[in-house]
Amino acid sequence: MALFLDDPPCPAASDLIKSVSSAALFKHAICNEAYEHWPFDKACASIHRIGYSGIEIAPFTLAERPGEIPTADRQRYRETIRREGLTFAGLHWLMVSPKGLHVTTPDRALRERSWRHILELIDLCADLGDNGVMVFGSPKQRCAVDGLGPEEATRNFTAGLAGVASRAEERGVTILVEALPVGQCDVITTLADAVKIVNEINSPAVRTMFDTHNAVDEVEPHAVLVDRYFDLIRHVHINEMDGRHPGTGTYDFKPVFDVLRRRGYGHWVSLEVFDFTGGPERIAEDSLRFIEKAC
Repeated sequence: MALFLDDPPCPAASDLIKSVSSAALFKHAICNEAYEHWPFDKACASIHRIGYSGIEIAPFTLAERPGEIPTADRQRYRETIRREGLTFAGLHWLMVSPKGLHVTTPDRALRERSWRHILELIDLCADLGDNGVMVFGSPKQRCAVDGLGPEEATRNFTAGLAGVASRAEERGVTILVEALPVGQCDVITTLADAVKIVNEINSPAVRTMFDTHNAVDEVEPHAVLVDRYFDLIRHVHINEMDGRHPGTGTYDFKPVFDVLRRRGYGHWVSLEVFDFTGGPERIAEDSLRFIEKAC
């Protein structure tokens, strides 16, 4: 049943709309690091039981060299996700492993090796599921280093991303430029910065995303930014501003969710946390129930 929220509802429809939770309106996924030490199938089963429909994967949780994961193992992961009732949402934390990579360094050989790693992850992403996204944050692997300024580093990032965009398009993968706060990185620190790169590359395989935790330095209300750049946002990460899970802090998720609801957002809302205190099932359960009630 479709709900057209922009149309004035009759009283009965209004009551129905109020009864529909955010879990029914949005596709909810969870990032898998909290479950890192669980068997993959058990983690997927838990995520589905709690009520999520998607799983987002950090490649380092699968292998030290994710690009070298054998074809048979990729197929096994893909089948496990499907068998446990989930959909593969995509990849994030792209450059944690192998160690030593950097995509904006003035060291050309290292830069080229790092972008080859991204090409390998594009193939991994496509092998794990259809229409997956790759959230490109990785602050330590893209910040300005070795005497290079942020502007030059940004140019290197843009050139490298443009160079892999065609492979992503061929494989049905969308790479998302993630804005990061200045406390983490000095390259692409606002959603406007990310959108500028997306527009410059001008590829359907390159878009952006919104992360509540990483928007700490934005000067405009987050709902205003999401509304302004809605057409280029393909993914949303939710967490508290301090990295804990929703409901443990004071972030007001409702304005952002209201914009997403009004604009007919059809992509993933994915839980990404950095504090695993309490364990994966408590984090997953409490977060989803909080979002259902709050939004």
